[in-house]
Amino acid sequence: MTHLRTLGAAVALAIVLSSLPEPASAAEPKDKATMAGMTAMGKKLRVELGSSAAFARDGQLLAVAKQGDHLLLYRSGDQGANWSPPAIVNARPEAISGDGENRPKIAFTQDGGVLVSWTKPLGKPNTGEVRLARSDDGGASFTPPITVHRDRQEITHRFETMVVGGDGRIYLVWIDKRDLESAKATKKPYRGAAIYAAVSDDGGRSFKPEVKVADHSCECCRIATAVDTDGAPLILWRHVFEPNERDHALAKLKTDGTPASVERATFDRWKVDGCPHHGPALAVAPDGTRHAVWFNQKGGEGRAFYGRLTAGGIVGQRFVGGEQAARADIAIAGHRIGILWKEFDGERTQLHAEISEDGGASFKRLALGAASGASDHPRAITSGKDLFAYWRTELEGMRVFRLP
Repeated sequence: MTHLRTLGAAVALAIVLSSLPEPASAAEPKDKATMAGMTAMGKKLRVELGSSAAFARDGQLLAVAKQGDHLLLYRSGDQGANWSPPAIVNARPEAISGDGENRPKIAFTQDGGVLVSWTKPLGKPNTGEVRLARSDDGGASFTPPITVHRDRQEITHRFETMVVGGDGRIYLVWIDKRDLESAKATKKPYRGAAIYAAVSDDGGRSFKPEVKVADHSCECCRIATAVDTDGAPLILWRHVFEPNERDHALAKLKTDGTPASVERATFDRWKVDGCPHHGPALAVAPDGTRHAVWFNQKGGEGRAFYGRLTAGGIVGQRFVGGEQAARADIAIAGHRIGILWKEFDGERTQLHAEISEDGGASFKRLALGAASGASDHPRAITSGKDLFAYWRTELEGMRVFRLP
């Protein structure tokens, strides 16, 4: 699989509201994978920093991150200034994907449960299973994880994402290659992979058999989710439109996970024989407007974009940041829209934000911080009417920025 663009990564001075050293205390799990950051020669290997954070209904900030063969859940009661000792999500160690496009996720159920999902890599390259664990005590302990899908082939079930619908149902959506494998067996052509979904109506304790959302997705870009104003889940992903245009598709899901609609969302007409490993982000305003950020090539130039997705096409499409801008995310809190992105300046990775107070018609730009080591993709998160940036960096750990 071809990954077309990587950026320099991150860590140094910034407006830091929290800092968590990594790896942490002696009480945390120790195994070979925990020490995988060092080679036999003592040189550091690539660090997997993919993590997620979200505010619970009680105002607590929870973050989940990989350490070795475990996922650790951290809690902060002061918006990231301080973090509690971590709880172990998976008591039994297992392989875990921890890169920015395929990171662990966190969500909250209507009955007070905490859910953590992740992709478990399997033995063959680019294969995996979608896993989920639930906590009934606010994240202090977790039930043994389950594999969400019934299909157990050693193939791609990866790049999972999770969303809680307005009715409380839990939707897990991922990239799946079972249809590609079937096509290969019968020597039929098949573009890309497929999008599958599984639904839980008992708070994530169990899932109904998975269903197909769409054929011909791109193979390794993260999937964006949001909840529409009627409570239905929306998913946005990079699609392989015929014959080979890697734009984005948008689907609204029914309560069984099948699509009520699937439509083309972007029209940059990027023809490329490989996955850019660079997924979109989506947020829905109270008036129903769908705001998105994505990375594409248009007119021969690869850039990050923002736009409002409508039935008649994209409104207000424009560049986000400069030529090196990437890994954009978006969130909406009340009437405020926040966009985050990273941008490498040749020496360090800069973290930037834009805030709109008028529904996306105009934005003001903010410089949040910089980093000179490795860093994760930034996450735009919300608490009530407040917007925050969550950024995990190699040297300074988990960092939280409140957007004014």
